[in-house]
Amino acid sequence: MLQKSVVALALFSLTLTAQTRPPVPPTLIPGYQAIQESRLRADLTFLASDALEGRLSLQKGDSAAIEWLVSEFTKAGLKPAVGISYLQPVDLIEYRGDRARGYVTLHRAGTEKRWAFPDAYGSFVSDVDVTAPVVFAGFGITAPELKYDDYAGLDARGKIVILFDHEPQEANAASVFNGTGNTRYATTRVKVLNAQAHGALAVLIVAEPNRKHPSNQERAARIGGSVTRAVPLPSQVLADDEQHIPSAVISDAVARELMSGSGTTPAEAQAVIDLDLKPQSRALPDTAVTVHFRNQSETTGRTWNVAGLLEGSDPKLKAETIIISAHHDHDGISGNEIWHGADDNGSGTVGVVALAHAFMANRERPKRSILFVVFASEERGLLGAFHMAAHPLRPLETTRAMINFDMIGRNEEPSDQTTGLIEIPASTTNRLNLIGALYSPDYQRAVERANKTVGLDLDDRFDHEAALNVFFRSDQFPFVLHNIPAFWWFTGFHPDYHHTSDTAEKINYAKMANILRLAYLTAFDFAGDKPVPKFVESPRPPAH
Repeated sequence: MLQKSVVALALFSLTLTAQTRPPVPPTLIPGYQAIQESRLRADLTFLASDALEGRLSLQKGDSAAIEWLVSEFTKAGLKPAVGISYLQPVDLIEYRGDRARGYVTLHRAGTEKRWAFPDAYGSFVSDVDVTAPVVFAGFGITAPELKYDDYAGLDARGKIVILFDHEPQEANAASVFNGTGNTRYATTRVKVLNAQAHGALAVLIVAEPNRKHPSNQERAARIGGSVTRAVPLPSQVLADDEQHIPSAVISDAVARELMSGSGTTPAEAQAVIDLDLKPQSRALPDTAVTVHFRNQSETTGRTWNVAGLLEGSDPKLKAETIIISAHHDHDGISGNEIWHGADDNGSGTVGVVALAHAFMANRERPKRSILFVVFASEERGLLGAFHMAAHPLRPLETTRAMINFDMIGRNEEPSDQTTGLIEIPASTTNRLNLIGALYSPDYQRAVERANKTVGLDLDDRFDHEAALNVFFRSDQFPFVLHNIPAFWWFTGFHPDYHHTSDTAEKINYAKMANILRLAYLTAFDFAGDKPVPKFVESPRPPAH
């Protein structure tokens, strides 16, 4: 009898909570109700099926996913966003590096010392032979708004630059570099492009010597799955990529030897920078390096971003854009093993399609336009997103917000990648992680307003940690680089991440549907006539 009473009380509490939530505005109910678990399950079961062979970029399974997306955008009634087409071409170069033939050589005092994998390694889109003097550029960051520049007074022209991964002071909650989280400057691509802008010929990257977490390479190795497959995944780059110089990863020991005789060690240099943000950059005397890479193969190919437009109803505001996005590719097939990619990112792809149908089911149209995009080749380096950010279908300066879905279908669970690096709540069955909030508190508040109706548990943990590099790992990031308020909506990592076992039957469809309902309400908020969310170029950690 007592047990029945407890159950009844719990059901009464849930009913009361639902009754006290603000209702869905009557004009938005048709689209809200159009988001159904049964449709999500059917679509995702298809996308993650054996027939699509893991949707590897440039392979036939991903081509089938692209055709399906065009069909769904057509059925929903979206306008083609690329002239008369839904397809934006993304030209790629695919290559396979030959690690066995790559090396880095130190030239000093008339002698040479050579390092190969695992002490020094990398790859580039074409064969590389670069020999040049070496300079040390700290963390490789130029951040004028933070009054920090590792290149101030350093001549990197015609040089090879050695620099630290990550950012200064990442264990300091009060750091101007977003406290214990990451800013846009922490990622390798931004650092390499900055070195290139300063005239460098190549970059040597070493994990920061005083780190309290695994290096990026050690973290990636924890994932297993795609990382340890018998035939490594091919690398891909944009055919018109703005990055033109190679980079190599070097070990702590190699970095120490390169910097010997410079008046400091890597650990000492980091300690001084972390203390008061005073750069320790310098030329390394009598130190030159050769970076030598070779490829097994190089081919070209074309994939596609899929984009449909819901034009806004307001004559003036329809020129402004809200983006709702995901990516359609995953890690393909190897022998008899298929990387199904149900959560990553079949869930996000199906989510964009579901929202396209939901918005078009609604009689009331948003005042601003909504661009529904499913990007190509995210798993190979956010390539489709970088391409669209460089070749936008609608002006970036009038793009007001971006909702990016990447893995919105599972409950977060402990895994080898996250163990010891981030705390996972005891219950994640109703939890949604929002990544990027410190760059737009206005955006965060808009989601929180809409969530009063939906009732998800919202989480910002990933904005306050640096070990997992989450901020850079999905398609919202290229748009953040253009000062667009852009969040990654994410339900978290789990043991099936980038494994063949990421399959459709493991998806929490009830939570996925609620996440999409929240995104529907939030997007209508963004696309209305309210003030748009502001972008914060230099976020500061919240005061405690």
